[in-house]
Amino acid sequence: MKRQAVLAGVLVLMAVAAVSARYLHVKSDSSGTEMTAAAEKYVATLNDEQRAKAVMDFETPQRVGWHFIPKDERKGLPIKEMNDNQRKAALALLQSALSEVGYGKATKIMELEKILLALEKGSGPLRDPQRYFFTVFGKPTDDGRWGLSVEGHHLSLNFVVEKGHVVSSTPTFFGANPATVKSEVENAPPVGTRLLADEEQIAFDLLGTLSAEQRKEAIIAAEAPREIRAAGEAQPPQADLEGIPATKLTESQKKMLGSLIDAYARNLPDDVADHRLEEIREAGADHIYFAWAGPDKPGIGHYYRVQGPNFLIEFVNTQPDAAGNPANHIHCVWRDPRGDFAIPAKAN
Repeated sequence: MKRQAVLAGVLVLMAVAAVSARYLHVKSDSSGTEMTAAAEKYVATLNDEQRAKAVMDFETPQRVGWHFIPKDERKGLPIKEMNDNQRKAALALLQSALSEVGYGKATKIMELEKILLALEKGSGPLRDPQRYFFTVFGKPTDDGRWGLSVEGHHLSLNFVVEKGHVVSSTPTFFGANPATVKSEVENAPPVGTRLLADEEQIAFDLLGTLSAEQRKEAIIAAEAPREIRAAGEAQPPQADLEGIPATKLTESQKKMLGSLIDAYARNLPDDVADHRLEEIREAGADHIYFAWAGPDKPGIGHYYRVQGPNFLIEFVNTQPDAAGNPANHIHCVWRDPRGDFAIPAKAN
């Protein structure tokens, strides 16, 4: 059984029984060990000057400083300042931290910078597919605790590994501008590429199945917010759950909601993704809410979130792309209301 199908049934099974353990922990904590080995190899390729940028103390305040906007200065060592061997090691580290699907998204997000550079013709922020920065926090060892940040425009991936286990993987941010490629640019993703298609389309499909009564609960605002909440803040927003609870969805709608959650979870390796999904199952469907804001048609600014006690997904598509096409610029994130960066969130 495919993992997407497994999760699609999770929300249905929550109400009646626990999902069989044989479908969970496919790789059983192997990704943390692989990340540690890849980080050790990456750091070993760096000279002293590069290591001063690329490796920081685990307790530095910069570890929790994150953002996905184009910035002149970022922590870490950019791909642009690496030689071929170092770039290969850095990308191997990124690959170890993500699933095949997630790695494909991350590298294509970098390639979208070529489209922005061509369309803006130097009039916008600096666009460069090599301005993505790698930072290792602490010393990667099998018996210690260390962190990893891979960040640049529209990408912010943050991990904590302890004794070979990934103990934190949030914030996990992916963005896309353009969300659907409509301009042909050499060596860039081709026209028609829709990088975060599942994250957007499954939510639209779910919304389209809701009855009038269900929509009254699910739609929390007529207009979408411009941005996800607490963007760049060290901890996620702490607010009451809004929208429609999963318990008020039909069986087919629960499957769709499960598929939407899976579209985010499967960006990470199997063991990390399955741990996320198991925690959601254990929390129960009565604590999972789907909320929508804005119109129910593509091309007009829209927003949604899916939230439970141990996860928060937010998605917004309100800004135009660089060519001026409306609502063709996605920001989406997975956060942990209990605390990002392996730091417990403060209670309100």
